[in-house]
Amino acid sequence: MFRLLSKESNIFSVPVYIGILLLIVISFNILDFNTLELISAAITFAGVALGYFCFNAVALNYQTHLPLFLYTAFIFALYPGDLDIGIAVSLFTNSIILLLLTNDNISVRNFSYILVGSILALNFIFLPTTWPMSIFVIFHIIGTSDRIGLHIFRLFFGMLLVALTYFGIAYFLNMNSWNPAYFPFTGFKLQPHFDNLLWLLPIALLMIHAVMDHFKNFNKKSPTSRFKYTFLLVFSLTQLITIVLYMGKTFEYLLLLALPTSIILSRMLRFTKKYWMQEAGLWLIIISLLIFKLTTYFNFF
Repeated sequence: MFRLLSKESNIFSVPVYIGILLLIVISFNILDFNTLELISAAITFAGVALGYFCFNAVALNYQTHLPLFLYTAFIFALYPGDLDIGIAVSLFTNSIILLLLTNDNISVRNFSYILVGSILALNFIFLPTTWPMSIFVIFHIIGTSDRIGLHIFRLFFGMLLVALTYFGIAYFLNMNSWNPAYFPFTGFKLQPHFDNLLWLLPIALLMIHAVMDHFKNFNKKSPTSRFKYTFLLVFSLTQLITIVLYMGKTFEYLLLLALPTSIILSRMLRFTKKYWMQEAGLWLIIISLLIFKLTTYFNFF
């Protein structure tokens, strides 16, 4: 199976995977006609579908089927059907931000920071617990920009535009009360029970091995590969902060890691020297995701 998925994808591959994604979303929502849930499902579909295009933008997996397949498998295993609209919006905005920040045209990246700031502010309105994404973008500007002050100003200016619009609408609608959720920096509660997360432990161990192997062979990689991999690791760490601090038993937060995890694991499997280890690693990921899906969706064990 690994050899089949290692073949190079073509222009028809992404539409096929998006079609499979559409079937997954419809299957989990077919019995739910709640308007809010349908809106959430539509936003989720758009965000995850955009994620397929991020693979080519990041360009770390040589355009093979493996990362696309793993990404689809993660979405199937982690998508509960009744996804919170805040997480759905976060998936959508994260994909847009990644597409903007990984654009090969430097001018597009430099002039997109106002839009990125606006997207981050909108994301915060729907899901305040995603505030670490703002830190990620600031670090990205510091690490890649030759005009740090200007681009940070553009970023915060974009945030300010959305904030003023939001408060203006709230004022005219007489929404004068303050929601404590918009200050998510207190009352942190770490997950006291791992429950079904133990079934994802093999994937977590493979991720740790992949990162360790990356740094072990760091000097052998090209400057472009090192930069993009570092970009991906910082993005993953940002999502992990949100997950550790706020997930609790809301396991759909793990969807925020689906994209970077797919890239990192597929890259690790590709550079594993022995074929039997590649095949075993792939099936270990698939089986772990299937068991996790069964235990969470059907409340087994």
